[in-house]
Amino acid sequence: MKTLDTIPTTKISRASELVKTGFKIGGNYLAYYGEKMVNPKLTKDKLNENNAEDIYDGLKNLKGSALKVAQMLSMDKSIMPQAYVEKFSLSQFSVPPLSAPLVRKTFRKYLGEYPEVYFDTFTPDSVNAASIGQVHKATKAGKQLAVKIQYPGVAESISSDLAIVKPVAIRMFNIKGKDSEKYFKEIEDKLMEETDYVNELKQGKDIAEACAMIPNLRFPEYYAEWSTDKILTMDWMQGEHISEFAARNTDQAKADKLGQAMWDFYMFQMHGLKAVHADPHPGNFLVDADSNLIAIDFGCVKQVPEDFYGPYFELVSPEVFDHPERFEEKLFELEILRTDDKPAEKAYLVKLFRELLQVSTMPYRYPEFDFANEDFFGRLSAMGEEFSKDSQLRKMNGNRGSKHFLYVNRTFFGLYSLLHDLKAKVNTLEYLDFLAKRSEAELVISE
Repeated sequence: MKTLDTIPTTKISRASELVKTGFKIGGNYLAYYGEKMVNPKLTKDKLNENNAEDIYDGLKNLKGSALKVAQMLSMDKSIMPQAYVEKFSLSQFSVPPLSAPLVRKTFRKYLGEYPEVYFDTFTPDSVNAASIGQVHKATKAGKQLAVKIQYPGVAESISSDLAIVKPVAIRMFNIKGKDSEKYFKEIEDKLMEETDYVNELKQGKDIAEACAMIPNLRFPEYYAEWSTDKILTMDWMQGEHISEFAARNTDQAKADKLGQAMWDFYMFQMHGLKAVHADPHPGNFLVDADSNLIAIDFGCVKQVPEDFYGPYFELVSPEVFDHPERFEEKLFELEILRTDDKPAEKAYLVKLFRELLQVSTMPYRYPEFDFANEDFFGRLSAMGEEFSKDSQLRKMNGNRGSKHFLYVNRTFFGLYSLLHDLKAKVNTLEYLDFLAKRSEAELVISE
């Protein structure tokens, strides 16, 4: 794969790259409409493929938050055409890495010396490159290590990158009104957290310690002496990405074992710690030779405040769901309903969210759930597409939902997607055993 000797870091240079991409997309549309005149039955499939490739080619050289947004979008298969999902999913763990000379220069800038001063061996070429940083393999005193190096200028460009993609996001997700800034601020804050490797090291250690009792789940050990806010050193964990495992696996028992570990891991974090690994894409999970799940990359951890956690999960309890007044009360607490809603708007939204909850909470309503269930995922996808085209919803006054929905929903739908890829059957009640152990563990993730 081609390596990069430089990355655009200024607002002007990064905007220029996106302008070039815009010209390419314009050319794609001209070609499409020209062919459409000759062949009226022509579909947009080829146009989507060309646009997805050009957009991804532009973003992969920018790296940082622009590429991270593409990664986030690729996790929701109902938002955009499949061509975009497939191309953007490459941002999860396969993008052009920095060249060896730029790696050495960057390493010395962040840690003060070249890699060979700290490690016995250090691979100059990246073994894994993603949106915010890339990973190199090293050894020290017989220990195999993974050294993650952040791309230059990533943290400094987050605000300007979001300003560039903001108009696109506003149009795509129908974000409007004076309170829309809370959503962008939530994304900006989480992206800034992901560029702080000192914070990631602490979060990784804390969650690994808190979740140590969960069977078939492993974590790397982190090394503060070889880490800074831009460099993170941890154990090298031998395994294959979970998507690669899922693609070749034919052993249902192994799939169920991994799926159960992942389900228990997320349920314990959400209900026991109220702090959750909020980046559940295939690049952040490995499978070892014994079919254990390995969780890595704790840069994005979402703290779930009690005033959101309570009404969010109370919505699906029979005591609330079956009582209209209490159900509406929780929708107000979650900022889905507003005091200025007209009666018809309120009735429409209540009906809409009842339908959404009936589908999205299906795994919780059975003691065991088969995530190979195509009907479940078909209904989720159809509902997402229906919402995106809902003209009545798009006309309503203002934005809907607490800012906490962004990463909590991303977490759950990312989890569902990974379990679906595995085709795992999961005991959805087992996490209660781990909640009972919470008081014994006496481990809490601090904000």
